[in-house]
Amino acid sequence: MEALDLLLKRVSVARLCEPAPDAEQLDLMFRAALRAPDHGQLRPWRFLTIAGEGRERLGEVFAEAVRQRDAQASDEALEKARRMPLRAPLLVAVIARLQEHPKVPHSEQLLAAGCAAHGLLLAAQALGFGGIWRSGELAFDAQVASRLGLGGDERLLGFIYLGSPEGRVRTAPELDPVDFVSPWPGASS
Repeated sequence: MEALDLLLKRVSVARLCEPAPDAEQLDLMFRAALRAPDHGQLRPWRFLTIAGEGRERLGEVFAEAVRQRDAQASDEALEKARRMPLRAPLLVAVIARLQEHPKVPHSEQLLAAGCAAHGLLLAAQALGFGGIWRSGELAFDAQVASRLGLGGDERLLGFIYLGSPEGRVRTAPELDPVDFVSPWPGASS
C-alpha cells in the first residue's frame, strides 16, 4: 500500500475477528511505531500485548474497577466491562513513560507516545488488519493502571484493538483542509 494512500484512507475498524497479526507482523508494526517523532530520543513509550486468556483477565480487571467506582453497579454493567477486551483477538496497551527532561516537557512526551500508537495503527492497516484506539474511563482508571503494572511515571493512553476486519470496512470521509487550515495573519507585512 502506498504511504499517502494509507494516510488518506485510514479509518478505525471496530468490528474485528481472528486472525490477529502473528509475531512477525507484530514485530513490523512495533518497528513502525518506534519511528514516531521523539524529541530528545527519550523513547517515552512502551506497549503491553494482551491476547488469548489475557483478554478475559483484563475483563475481570475492568469489572473490578467498575465495582470499585460503584458498589451498586448492576450485573449488566459488570458483564459489559468483562466483555470489552473480547471485541478483538489482540489488544495493545499504549503506555507513555514520562521522564524529567529540561527540554522535553511531559506534554511533548505524551504526544510522542500518541504518535507511536498512530504508527502502530497505520502499520496494521498496511498489513491488511483493522484496528481501533479505545480509551474511556477504564483506560484512565488508577486501579486498571496498577493492575497492568504501570509505574508512577507512566500513563495509560488507551488500548489498540487489533484483528481482521469483520465485514466491509467503511470508507474514510472526505475532509477539506480549508476547513482546518488558515494562514497566520501576523505573517502579512
